[in-house]
Amino acid sequence: MYEQVSHSLLNDILIALKPEIKNQKLQHFYTRLGANFYAIHSLFTSLYGDRPDFKKQMLNLVETMARQYIVRPSHLKKTDLAREKDHNWFLSQKWVGMALYCDGYADSLQDMQSRLHYLQDLGINLVHIMPICDCPDDESDGGYAVRDFRKVDKRFGTLKDLDDLAANLRKRDMLLTLDVVVNHTSDEHVWAQKARQGDKAFQNYYFTYDDRQTPDMFEESMPEVFPEIAPGNFTWNEEMGKWVMTVFNRYQWDLNYRNPAVFIEMLDIILFWANHGADILRLDAVAFLWKKMGSSCQNEREAHQILQLMKDCCQVTAPGVLFIAEAIVAPTEIIKYFGEDAINAKECEIAYNATFMALLWEATATKSTALLTKGIRSIPEKLERATWLNYIRCHDDIGWGFSDANIIDAGYDPKLHRRFLVDYFTGNFEHSNAKGLTFGENVKTGDARISGALASLAGLESALENNDSEAIDAAIKTILLLHSMILSFGGIPLLYYGDAIGTLNDDAYLNDERKSNDNRWVHRPKMNWDNAARRSQQGTVEYLIFSALKKMISVRKAVTAFADKNNRELLNVDNAHLFVFSRFDYSLAQSRVLVVGNFDIKPQVLDLVPMRRMGFFQHASVQDLYTGETFPLLNETIIIPALSFFWFQT
Repeated sequence: MYEQVSHSLLNDILIALKPEIKNQKLQHFYTRLGANFYAIHSLFTSLYGDRPDFKKQMLNLVETMARQYIVRPSHLKKTDLAREKDHNWFLSQKWVGMALYCDGYADSLQDMQSRLHYLQDLGINLVHIMPICDCPDDESDGGYAVRDFRKVDKRFGTLKDLDDLAANLRKRDMLLTLDVVVNHTSDEHVWAQKARQGDKAFQNYYFTYDDRQTPDMFEESMPEVFPEIAPGNFTWNEEMGKWVMTVFNRYQWDLNYRNPAVFIEMLDIILFWANHGADILRLDAVAFLWKKMGSSCQNEREAHQILQLMKDCCQVTAPGVLFIAEAIVAPTEIIKYFGEDAINAKECEIAYNATFMALLWEATATKSTALLTKGIRSIPEKLERATWLNYIRCHDDIGWGFSDANIIDAGYDPKLHRRFLVDYFTGNFEHSNAKGLTFGENVKTGDARISGALASLAGLESALENNDSEAIDAAIKTILLLHSMILSFGGIPLLYYGDAIGTLNDDAYLNDERKSNDNRWVHRPKMNWDNAARRSQQGTVEYLIFSALKKMISVRKAVTAFADKNNRELLNVDNAHLFVFSRFDYSLAQSRVLVVGNFDIKPQVLDLVPMRRMGFFQHASVQDLYTGETFPLLNETIIIPALSFFWFQT
């Protein structure tokens, strides 16, 4: 019965479409709309079905999708068709990404074109450009306080510059990833301006209240994201004479997705950037999309429905485009952002593996893989047609969001262990060479997160200052060990700009009053191209890191077992310093890779007897795919050197 209602509504909508849409050739659009309309209608009904203007809003939704399809460039429509036929294209091991700030990596979008050779030299073929939309000069939150969603900020260039860069990337078979900030806008956005001027329609784009009664009820259960710099979740706006919800910063107004006009506006923006060449769209702060009194206002069921609806609508207009869920939440929650289908991702095809990232840093500090192993086992299995984004560093801080139960199982006290990690990575623990900074410290709970560049957290900055050759060697080995994990674990590895040449903490942000109160800018540097040039000079730190990563990436791309097809098995070994897992290729009976990482500063023994019972090391020798070296198996053990890794072909 419901399908009949849905079909009838679709017919009514098609009849009511504006002539400028009806008169277009929309064969593929109508086919995809028909295939997806039942799901779209169901979700839209669930979210907005009790509104008197429901049918009008449904018509607006379909017309929005149609208008964006009409203007979608023909070469992107061709790509859509190819990716529909090869729908697992993004699970290939050939994709290796890098995240960067446009004006950090280069001077502008235009200047980036002259810097693409560096990425290709390393083997990068997926480029995530951090937010480039127009923002206020002084209160931008690093690009996440958007003033105009359809305008490139003048600091980076123009929309044409982006189009030219996207075209250049396509010629090089490189993917483009862009951000869409879906949870909030800048308080200087035109919607916020109209709300401040008293426009009730635009006040309903946000959460606005005349007094503290409702905000106070929300505050009873909502945590603070930035307790130091932005306490509370509401800000008084004098001009509007109302309280407005501001979960992140006082100048970032949360959007009200209970209003279907907001959803349609944001979908239009998503499709706008898809039509400007984005292969992948990173949807920011998706866990916060639905606000419900009495809850934490995170990970609500309706937030997932919004993402499902965005995905279904995008499947109609731009099916070749993927979504990344930027949801830094517990493993049991993050897995839900792929969707609930047994195979296909119905929300986002890609999600950040923040737990793996944090666990890698924990293992670096403790020299033990006990918590790393337990934590990975606690991550639920993902859908087949979905993948992780594995990373070591990004533009954000490092939080210790793994499970208390896992920490206890590993033999630690949760509160004391997190305190140890903060002390270790700020260099306040004996024998630690890390030089990180505390970020977002909560004086009420004692919790704190960490800012800092990969190389500085790994001890390279301290080692160089002390001219300690052994410490320099250990830091470089740590950097390479961490990268070996994300390149072999399964998913899309995402490197961070500057890390391939050992870029250290950058204190220049302290001289900029717009940034000085946010120490995350310490790891958002200006790329030093003089240092980058030293990557070809043997013996330099830059050469040692870059050449090793370049080789690692090249090997990864050649090994089909590293493609992400739920083909990883975590193995138990009787050595708490080793992290061991296998990767295998279902299509090649003999194609198995055993990944072994030693997180200790001393050599460790891998016992071959239990490994042989599991089917590994069955021959007289074994080859490491990374070095190409062959090791004779003369004994019942293999020595794994300190802070090293192997990709054994077995």
